[in-house]
Amino acid sequence: MFKPLRIGKHEARYPLIQGGMGVRISAGSLAGHVAKCGGVGLVASPGITLNSEFFDGKNYLKSNAQALKDEIRKAYEIAPDGIIGVNVMVALTDYEELVVASVEAGAKVLVCGAGLPLTLPGLTAHAPDVALIPIVSSVRAAQLIAKKWDKSYNRLPDAVVVEDPDTAGGHLGEKMENIGTGEYDQYETVRGVKEFFRSEYGLDIPIIAAGGIWDRADVEHALAEGADGVQMASRFVTTVECDAEDAFKQAYLDCKKEDIGLIMSPAGLPGRAILSNQQGIFDYDRDHSSVCSYGCLKKCSYRESGERFCIVKSLDRAQRGEVDSGLIFCGTNAWKANRMETVQEIFDEIFGAQGAVAEDKAA
Repeated sequence: MFKPLRIGKHEARYPLIQGGMGVRISAGSLAGHVAKCGGVGLVASPGITLNSEFFDGKNYLKSNAQALKDEIRKAYEIAPDGIIGVNVMVALTDYEELVVASVEAGAKVLVCGAGLPLTLPGLTAHAPDVALIPIVSSVRAAQLIAKKWDKSYNRLPDAVVVEDPDTAGGHLGEKMENIGTGEYDQYETVRGVKEFFRSEYGLDIPIIAAGGIWDRADVEHALAEGADGVQMASRFVTTVECDAEDAFKQAYLDCKKEDIGLIMSPAGLPGRAILSNQQGIFDYDRDHSSVCSYGCLKKCSYRESGERFCIVKSLDRAQRGEVDSGLIFCGTNAWKANRMETVQEIFDEIFGAQGAVAEDKAA
């Protein structure tokens, strides 16, 4: 039997968080159905306004918060009593506005990575029941966040996600040259973060393993190695409920292991994606004389010098199904996708009879 996952004042029936996938890959539909099945469903805030009714082509930063609130609303329509949260990248220009909007819309959990969320407790001080979860890849990062939060806000994380840069998809919190060397030990980091909070603060907070989680065996391995739960993202892309267009999902079904690799994002972070269409991404911006018109990132080499490509527009094209010229983020195990399935089927596979009981009760 799998134990429930308690994060702050919220308890998920199963120890699974659905990872945030930006630019409307994980929006209201996916997050809502994961929460309905007993996990923690995350709406990803980056680029959430694109391909929404709130975006008029010129109001990107102004409409993002409104679009985010609408997706949280949709998720709660699917899972009124579920645990709905938001993933907010610290690297976003409107990071603070999106955190505030998430709280206003009723998010129960905030997961923040792509930078250290050192000011997060101050932004959410008026909503102490909202669980705060930083994403780290090292014990040192967890220590920095905890000490800053404790000193400045008298607050500590309600959980910590430990992301494995060797397997996770999307933006990664490690230098390019350190990824894939074989030196990183995710579960040593998991245990190290857990021990830090126990020894320094006398707390036993949940430590969540992220990266490379695909099936029941992966979940069982993570729990056996000391994690209290897992964060899983890529597996949910090829579900009926995922918010991406079918062509995006088909790219996962078609990709091979060797198609997946690393890129350098204009955000200044490495990222893992399907690489077979990389030339098409660069060619699109060149052929269309693309310019930065959204200002989505605090730091962006494309906006500053025209280096690389416009990441939010390329992610948007992919989400809409333009996979030949769109960036398709994924984890190392995306090649394992071999069929379309439902979120419920994934829960049934991983959690067995427990998953079926959860859906019956939620119906």
